[in-house]
Amino acid sequence: MTNPLLQASALPHFDLIKTEHVEPAIDQILQDNRSKIEALTQLDDIRWETLARPMEELDNRLNDAWSAISHLNAVVNDEALRDAYNNSLAKLTAYSTEVGQNKALYEAYKTLAESDEFETLDQQSRKSVENILKAFHLSGVDLDDDKKARFSELSNRLSELTSKFSENVLDATQGWYRHIEDEKELSGLPESALDGARQAAKQRALEGFVITLDFPSYFPVMTYCDNRALRQEVYEAFLTRASDQGPNAGQWDNGPLIKEIMSLRYELATILGFDNYADRSLAKKMASSTEEVLDFLNELAVKTKPVAEKEFEELQAYAKEHGGETLNGESLQSWDLAYFGEKLRQNRYAISQEELRPYFPAHKVIQGMFDCVHRLFNIEIEQSDEATLWHPDVTYYEIKRDGQKIAAFYLDLYARANKRGGAWMADCRVRLKDKDNQLIDPVAFLTCNFTPPVGDKPALLTHDEVTTLFHEFGHGLHHMLTKMDVYEVSGINGVAWDAVELPSQFLENWCWQPEALQLISGHYETGEPLPKSMLDKMLAAKNFQAGMQMMRQLEFSLFDFRLHTEYSDSHPVEAAEILKDVRDQVAVVKPPSFTRFQNSFSHIFAGGYAAGYYSYKWAEVLAADAFSKFEENGVFDQQTGEEFLHAILEQGGSREPMELFVEFRGREPSVEPLLHQAGII
Repeated sequence: MTNPLLQASALPHFDLIKTEHVEPAIDQILQDNRSKIEALTQLDDIRWETLARPMEELDNRLNDAWSAISHLNAVVNDEALRDAYNNSLAKLTAYSTEVGQNKALYEAYKTLAESDEFETLDQQSRKSVENILKAFHLSGVDLDDDKKARFSELSNRLSELTSKFSENVLDATQGWYRHIEDEKELSGLPESALDGARQAAKQRALEGFVITLDFPSYFPVMTYCDNRALRQEVYEAFLTRASDQGPNAGQWDNGPLIKEIMSLRYELATILGFDNYADRSLAKKMASSTEEVLDFLNELAVKTKPVAEKEFEELQAYAKEHGGETLNGESLQSWDLAYFGEKLRQNRYAISQEELRPYFPAHKVIQGMFDCVHRLFNIEIEQSDEATLWHPDVTYYEIKRDGQKIAAFYLDLYARANKRGGAWMADCRVRLKDKDNQLIDPVAFLTCNFTPPVGDKPALLTHDEVTTLFHEFGHGLHHMLTKMDVYEVSGINGVAWDAVELPSQFLENWCWQPEALQLISGHYETGEPLPKSMLDKMLAAKNFQAGMQMMRQLEFSLFDFRLHTEYSDSHPVEAAEILKDVRDQVAVVKPPSFTRFQNSFSHIFAGGYAAGYYSYKWAEVLAADAFSKFEENGVFDQQTGEEFLHAILEQGGSREPMELFVEFRGREPSVEPLLHQAGII
């Protein structure tokens, strides 16, 4: 039978893909690509159609296969697939470095960029060539042979280490659970969390309840459970995952991996002529210098810290007054913050995430979200059975405009065993024109880890989960509504990493608008929309502890950026030291010394956010300012929606993000709308 990963198809054959298909498919594609690249470097006649278009096809074929493999590795992980994935990843990394250092291929692109034809190409094609030339330099094409070889070794080893980091976090998360037989130990836990804990126990053939470190289990314990000792136990297990501390100390320890990752990143950056890894990271971002990023983060911290300190003082006072029995004379600890924070929120606003949950059944939220984007961007979204799926929970949708299909996506909402935690969007297919000038529609993977349906009840989302869904769908729209058809700049390809969060954070705003909430809420039993009294309380509570939340994000951002700026061979700073120093500067609450947050910080040690976690805050400024135009014109104003669609979503990475923002907003961004939105000023 033909390997399904090699079949030219609009969509992956998830019903046919088996682990044994993975490595042969990657081997075959890499072999084909190498021979075709060899032929391309012999060209005498270098034009867009003879060089860039064939290279696009090679990149796209490889992406089609790898997107399916890496997605399955994230959502139905097992040992055999993990091995096949890691073996293939090593081959891909070597291939990527080899292509990036191919001098003949680089010279061919340079010839194209300097040709008379180049000026006649459209904007997206020119930008793609410029991006490719920059990527050659960042891959070490200018290095001598010894340095090229070392660069390749570093890239391969970093690929192994970051993959292992992610695996350790997954294994550590799944490697701990707490079995509880007496329901009294779970006093305070809402019914939805108790149902989930019962289901987790049944899955392990146990009586009673099971608490795990998956977020839908961890979060309710920290927020609602009256049992302080249990909160402490669960907190310690969660904050020591993959470390030398806690209940599984040393078993999946990421500490040594962090040291090696930092050392190799520094060496890789300096081989390329950068002072540090942060400088290398900024080579493809909006921010122009490490100073600009640090000034930006520090300015936000200075403006926010007094607000956060006041919030923490209020929390301490509330806990002291109302938590006598629970605290037993002790001071407020990290495992008390969410618990007393929720009590204070309910005391002040008489509203909780759990009270809101019945009004946000997943099916209603999804349909309401589709209605919102229909009003904004004139698109229709319909469920389809045209795709094969990897799990019964997954659904597949098509996006249409004027009855014409323009994109599609898979939606995988619920937490389960062997699925990576968190929420993300990834591309499955990239929009481009193939060699026959036929348009390939973009397809996205949208993945979350929400509490699944229990028994006869539908899945009921917290408002935080609703916001997460809108966030990931914003990424998806950026990928799927692109009008670009050149691979390198289509969708999110080629978009500066500190601008890529703009559409996702932008779309979150509709989760707070009364007009949108009418569409996305409806009681799961009665269909009644969110009552005005609850809506008013929810909106009043919107910025509850916003200062503390902002400082927490700034803590993560400063830790990441300072670590990658300050680390050097002569000064190999420890992650824990930098984290402590940052906390001394910005944290209003300092966690216990046993915590090892950095050991599960996959965003920077296993994802694409190394020296880039600041991007969330950077893009939040863009998103708040962009949304302020809708506040001026109406949250469903069609003209403003069309302007955002044309300026931001459709143009992908074809122009610099600041140009696109100015095209939409008429000026450069200001930090003020974000601070207003968060109630800081």
